[in-house]
Parts: sequence; C-alpha cells; structure tokens
Amino acid sequence: MIPAYIPAHQIMALFGLKNGVSIQLLFAHNGVIYETMIDIIIDTNVLVSALKSDMGASYALISTLPSPKFQFSISVPLYTEYQDILTRKEHLTGASTEKEILAFLRYLCKIANRQKIFYLWRPWLKDPKDDMVLELAVAARSNYIITYNLKDFSNIQKFGIEAITPGKFLRILKEV
Repeated sequence: MIPAYIPAHQIMALFGLKNGVSIQLLFAHNGVIYETMIDIIIDTNVLVSALKSDMGASYALISTLPSPKFQFSISVPLYTEYQDILTRKEHLTGASTEKEILAFLRYLCKIANRQKIFYLWRPWLKDPKDDMVLELAVAARSNYIITYNLKDFSNIQKFGIEAITPGKFLRILKEV
C-alpha cells in the first residue's frame, strides 16, 4: 500500500537528492497517485451555506482558503453566478453587507485558478447552470465538484470528476 503522505526529506533521501533540488509534489488517495495538488470547483450552494452559518462544513472549507493541499478554479460565468446569488436580499443576513460579500468574491478571484472554457458540454446535465459548473471542472481538470446537490451531478463520472459534499472533501483533506 502506498502511504498518503511521504515527507519531502524522505523522498529526497530515497532518490539521493541534495537540498536545493526541486521535487514535484505527489499525493495518493484511494490508491490513485496525483502529481499535483487537488483541484476543486465550489458550487454556489456551498458559498451560500458558508455565509449563512459558521458552524458547518461549508464554512470550515472556505476558512481553509488558500490551502497548500488544494486549489479551486473559477470561471467568469461561475463568478457571475456567485455574485448574483450571494447578493440577493434573501442571502444578505445582516452579518455581511453587499459590499463585504463583493469584497469576499474579489478575494476568491484573487486566490483561485481563473480558468477559461473553450469547449461546451451542453446539454449534459438537467440544469444549464450545473452544465456550466461541469464545463469548468472539465476545463480545469478538477478532481471534485464540491456541492450539496449531489443528485444534480450524478452523471459526471465519465469525465473523471466526482461530486462530493464539503464534509466529505474535508475528510479527504485529512488523509492527504
């Protein structure tokens, strides 16, 4: 069995590398060895949940950003959806103003992988807004779509992408 984490100094010793030589980060999960960090897409419902409560997995996930273990990707259409949904009156809880939410979204853009999409897979899913998330995940070569709407993404395994909840993703991060 391949361990999920091997310290860099052990890898360097194993291959006889000296200090100052760069090595490529590898990690394993469920028997799959990844050459780079995990890439995820965060569905809008996760951000809505994180803004409404600081007690759940969504807030815990957003609080880890930026992370050395994973990066998340964003596209112009997904950013536009984030902005539209999060600034609606029903989501302005009083804890955050519209100005603060827009500043938070600008911060997310700053730390995210800003991915361009050149090929559309529509219609693949029932909801065109979910197709937009899938297209981003395919273009960014993401491992996971983090969402609470798992059934909406039930047909994406063909792309090598898995839809999981924020709680499950946090458990995966503990293994890496």
